[in-house]
Amino acid sequence: MKIAIVGTGYVGLVTGACFSEMGVDVTCVDVQADKIENLKKGILPIYEPGLEDMVHRNYTAGRLKFTTDLTECLDDVEVVFSAVGTPPDEDGSADLRYVLEVARTIGQNMNKYVLVVTKSTVPVGTAKKVKAAIQEELDKRNVQIEFDVASNPEFLKEGDAVDDFMKPDRVVVGVESDRAKKIMEQLYKPFMMNNYRLIFTDIPSAEMIKYAANSMLATRISFMNDIANLCELVGADVNMVRKGIGADSRIGRKFLYPGCGYGGSCFPKDVKALIKTAEKNGYPMKVLKAVEEVNETQKGILFDKLLKAFKNDVKGKRIAMWGLAFKPETDDMREAPALVLIDKLVDAGATVKAYDPIAMNECKRRVGDKIEYASDMYDAVLDADALLLVTEWKEFRMPSWGVLKKTMKTSVIIDGRNIYDKKELEGMGFSYTCIGK
Repeated sequence: MKIAIVGTGYVGLVTGACFSEMGVDVTCVDVQADKIENLKKGILPIYEPGLEDMVHRNYTAGRLKFTTDLTECLDDVEVVFSAVGTPPDEDGSADLRYVLEVARTIGQNMNKYVLVVTKSTVPVGTAKKVKAAIQEELDKRNVQIEFDVASNPEFLKEGDAVDDFMKPDRVVVGVESDRAKKIMEQLYKPFMMNNYRLIFTDIPSAEMIKYAANSMLATRISFMNDIANLCELVGADVNMVRKGIGADSRIGRKFLYPGCGYGGSCFPKDVKALIKTAEKNGYPMKVLKAVEEVNETQKGILFDKLLKAFKNDVKGKRIAMWGLAFKPETDDMREAPALVLIDKLVDAGATVKAYDPIAMNECKRRVGDKIEYASDMYDAVLDADALLLVTEWKEFRMPSWGVLKKTMKTSVIIDGRNIYDKKELEGMGFSYTCIGK
């Protein structure tokens, strides 16, 4: 089977590479010529474990191609996936201009049947708009060409995206014809050999599933952060609380870890978009509004704890930060708590020196020289008055506490991910603060 994928961001590039790994002939399309040229050279626009090798392997084998022009391959492919960006508008709703632009291009140039699949996260009703845009262009050409639309939302975790695609816990596909269903069944069959996890729905339900899933996960995070903050006030230990409620099979253990707020490309954007969709339909999403409010407050909690440690004055203090990306195994800093923290620290007159294994260049692109950049995790803490653990990268889990004790000016550690042992660190003379204890 031959397919095209428009958009080479996280979703498009991972999707294209994984389909080509299974033997599908894939052409990835992107309007950014420099990105396409870099991909042909093996230079990826994102960091994702395992992706670079997969792209190189399948590009060399000829199963994965890159172009800036969808029309070059449109006559040859049976399926076109739209994986372009849907950034939030100023009001929080999803911006569909790129999705509809792809649809119009298809309508202007298609000469035979094609199945158009929306892979981007889009509001309920987008498939209808895509279908209308394609049909409008066909009408302008005064031609009758059969086509189908479908919704195939992605459920990829950044840092685990390749594994998630190759071994999915479920694949959701919204269709409105048997022909589209059969094509999608054929396309995903290689991924379903061990356990049948292909779920077919109507298109509006498929579009809603993605938003509902991400909003539920965001809700669990904000709920646990709210509980953690209350635990501190009443003398409870959130880790014990988490274990106790996670043992309930109705609740489960996943996404019950408190921290300094969620970020990334999905949760913040999707929560906002679902709230806006509800508003347009005259319904207030009260729970999700609270989820969003808790998260925005939580992003400043490490700064608040730092102020408390230094009696509300951090002017002139040297603050080390471990971690910049919104989560480990990615360089993504979209909506990252680190960005909020940096702004608050700099505005308060502190000097910040940060280290992240992957996201240093992305941070430089976003904040420039507002902060200093360390060569490694120990360089970051040299002469520091305090260390803030922001992202729980594996290399931060077992540092040499003796080195920190000798090199830090003041032994203050604020753990935003609850990965260290309070008794152990206080026994070595550190002042240790985490979340929810």
